Amino acid sequence: MEAYRQVIKENIEYDILSVKLKSDISMLDEIVDLLTETVCTGKSSLVIAGDTYPAAVVKSKLLKLNSEHIEYVIDCMHANTTDIRNIKKYLLAALFNAPSTIDSYYTSKVNHDMYGGNYE
Repeated sequence: MEAYRQVIKENIEYDILSVKLKSDISMLDEIVDLLTETVCTGKSSLVIAGDTYPAAVVKSKLLKLNSEHIEYVIDCMHANTTDIRNIKKYLLAALFNAPSTIDSYYTSKVNHDMYGGNYE
């Protein structure tokens, strides 16, 4: 388990992120713990956002996350204003989907900033 924790920390550039996201270090550590726990599961399948995936697929996707994905998920968590009933499942779904949604998220933010204001 500790070997996977080290791989995950290397993949997400934990040392750099921990300095950059100093005020969010506890959330960063929670993310590392959740990633490690999920990657080390003995289950054959995992449920992510209501869909069942083979554990190998989930592990592979989570082990490909990098620092940009982690910053994106933390940014999304800060922007969220809804009540989250199961934070662990929500966070896992956000991490799992990060590679698929990161580009659209930032494109939307840029479009909002550039064109979303009411200009007279």
